[in-house]
Amino acid sequence: MMNRKITKVAVLGSGIMGSRIACHFANIGVEVLLLDIAPKELTAEEQAKGLALDHKAVKNRIVNAALQTAVKSNPSPIYSQNVLQKISTGNFDDDMSKIANYDWIIEVVIENLDIKKKVFEQVEQFRKPGTLITSNTSGIPIHLMAEGRSEDFKSNFCGTHFFNPPRYLRLLEIIPTPYTKPEIIDFLMHYGDKFLGKTTVLCKDTPAFIANRVGVYSIMALLHSVEKLDLTIEEVDKFTGPALGRPKSATFRTSDVVGLDTMIKVAKGLYDNVPNDKAHDLFKLPAYVEKMAENNWLGDKTKQGFYKKIKNAEGKSEILALDLKTLEYKPQQKVKSATLEMTKSIDKVADRMKIFAAGKDKAGELFRTSFFGLFEYVSDRIPEIADELYKIDDAMRAGFGWELGPFEVWDAVGVAEAIEGMKKYGNEPATWVGEMLAGGNTSFYKVEDGVKKYYDIPSKSYKAIPGTSDFIILENLKANNKVLYKNAGASIIDLGEGILNVEFHSKMNTIGGDTLSAINKAIDMAEKDYRGVVIGNDGANFSAGANVGMIFMMAVEQEWEELNMAIRLFQNTSMRIRYSSIPVVVAPHNLTLGGGCEFSLHADHVQLSAETYMGLVEFGVGVIPGGGGTKEFALRASDEFSDDQIVQNTLKNRFLTIGMAKVSTSAVEAFELGYLQKDKYAISMNRSRLIADAKAKAIELADAGYTKPVQRKNIKVLGKQGLGIVHAGANSMYSGHYISEHDKKISEKLGYVMCGGDLSSPTEVTEQYLLDLEREAFLSLCGERKTLERIQSIVTKGKPLRN
Repeated sequence: MMNRKITKVAVLGSGIMGSRIACHFANIGVEVLLLDIAPKELTAEEQAKGLALDHKAVKNRIVNAALQTAVKSNPSPIYSQNVLQKISTGNFDDDMSKIANYDWIIEVVIENLDIKKKVFEQVEQFRKPGTLITSNTSGIPIHLMAEGRSEDFKSNFCGTHFFNPPRYLRLLEIIPTPYTKPEIIDFLMHYGDKFLGKTTVLCKDTPAFIANRVGVYSIMALLHSVEKLDLTIEEVDKFTGPALGRPKSATFRTSDVVGLDTMIKVAKGLYDNVPNDKAHDLFKLPAYVEKMAENNWLGDKTKQGFYKKIKNAEGKSEILALDLKTLEYKPQQKVKSATLEMTKSIDKVADRMKIFAAGKDKAGELFRTSFFGLFEYVSDRIPEIADELYKIDDAMRAGFGWELGPFEVWDAVGVAEAIEGMKKYGNEPATWVGEMLAGGNTSFYKVEDGVKKYYDIPSKSYKAIPGTSDFIILENLKANNKVLYKNAGASIIDLGEGILNVEFHSKMNTIGGDTLSAINKAIDMAEKDYRGVVIGNDGANFSAGANVGMIFMMAVEQEWEELNMAIRLFQNTSMRIRYSSIPVVVAPHNLTLGGGCEFSLHADHVQLSAETYMGLVEFGVGVIPGGGGTKEFALRASDEFSDDQIVQNTLKNRFLTIGMAKVSTSAVEAFELGYLQKDKYAISMNRSRLIADAKAKAIELADAGYTKPVQRKNIKVLGKQGLGIVHAGANSMYSGHYISEHDKKISEKLGYVMCGGDLSSPTEVTEQYLLDLEREAFLSLCGERKTLERIQSIVTKGKPLRN
């Protein structure tokens, strides 16, 4: 691996992609220079201020406005407001010379070859030889951009195609030209994966590369079959959403978010640039899409597309759907489907595919029409767009958010069975697929010794997917008989080298009695025969917190003794995570709420995904954190106390984090909110590396001679002095109508625990003392009618209730 460090990146072009790419580099701690063109004329506001065109504020107006728009957008492109300090802005006229000091220059200007070439000409004047230079184009052949450039430029130049939004979509396509040095490609593949957190896919310089070529084919094929199968917009979105392992926005809603114009542009580009593609005619727009473009119904950006939001007669917001036959908007219709009903009870997406393929209704028909065509298409694209089939699957999962790539879906349906079906629909797979089956190989992938392998066409054998040897994929270990214990809510899996993993697999990974018993069992096993424990999973979310349905049942039945035992077990499990004789590493990602957050608070180390949304949200269901979270915040406040002023502010800040149920929007913000402690956490940029990184940390702690910590007996609490602050704050919030009477009651209970009760003066107490107060407060709140109403609303409607 070449020794190349990236500490400074220059991004040329600050449009939607440029500004967001700049933000993502700043997220990972890189210094960024974001440049764009200087305006040619003044705005009325600038004229009124008497500014001239050469004034700095005018010259940087375009770039600064673009960055501001990006930062205000939702979802946010930044991990925390603090990362903005890493970005400086400028314009091509005054600041291009600064790129001489930058390690990587990324061009993200408008999709026009002549303009790009002009920018590169300017870059050549200032760029230091050997500096990495790449283009984020999605439609222009990469090799054309290198024409006329110096040898050094050409050998250090290639395409790096990010997907929008670059913080959240995991695909980064790397596209070399014939002149690109191989070590540049190796470096980018590694850097994208390890530091930018991307699934890096090596592409060929073919039209639309891999993901857009296959993704746009898939969308266009669907747009054409909608008419043939007489489907409504609502039906298509229902059939092509989460049940199929696709994002909730499915097909038409996604198109509205991305913008119909973007899709039309890529489709037209493909229609013009792949004249020999067997599916060439599919890239032609259906008449209704042409009409929508004429009407400027481009989706969210024009306030209407396939859907339109209106205010109805009662003044409530309502979302109408477009009738594709009449092109009029109508109220959405409920979608019924026997096939969808049958898939509901099946957790694994792969297992639903056979049901879809055999479906007797419109959902089944749409699946067969779409996928049989897609199977033919992707098998024909090898070796044109990629030599290996796994690259196509990687690109579709990371770029389009599909849970399974096309070849994985084909495997799930059954390769030979699907070919039978394809024939009936007039679809023919590429000859290599037939040869694969004839050679006795019945699937595109298989797992051997915990390693996923793909079918390699030239050698007619299975090979390990490159780059994945550093990943630990729990599914593969389960297929390799590494499960040591399993119950309804969790499994204990042997990760090797003396480390066990506790994987949750309940709905939303909520935590109930079975999850708690699995954690305790894993720690028992590790203390006896292993070296450490990781708590982590590959689910969509780490954990949505405690199973509130179970708490609700006990509270309604007034089974107080059982509820008391359940809360005690939760608290004891959190404490066991901290006070065991082996290291316990928690590896959260995405939603990490309530109990999931409390486990993280007690871990020896938290190895978390950059995208972790962590918070103690119990207030929303009318209680306080009861699994050790309130105790832990009191403990941490005590450790931060110094003089009186700081004591009061620290208590107030810690109190408000719980009282306002603050959830971090990233791992970085989880630290800023106080959920993570300075030397006890690390961030994995690439979610695929999370469990492996957590395992490595557990080994490191064990190797360093881990010793069991001692429970704390010196936690300083403020007693009545603190309660005064809490009550005054809660009263002023209540009288200002910011919180309800019930919120005030919960706030006072929370304050009571965090202040250690109504002690007459500041006192030192033990952890167990605070845990007992926490449990009492939690129990008493469960006896309140308004708390039960809140819990019921979450359990039955999935919505928080303010009462």
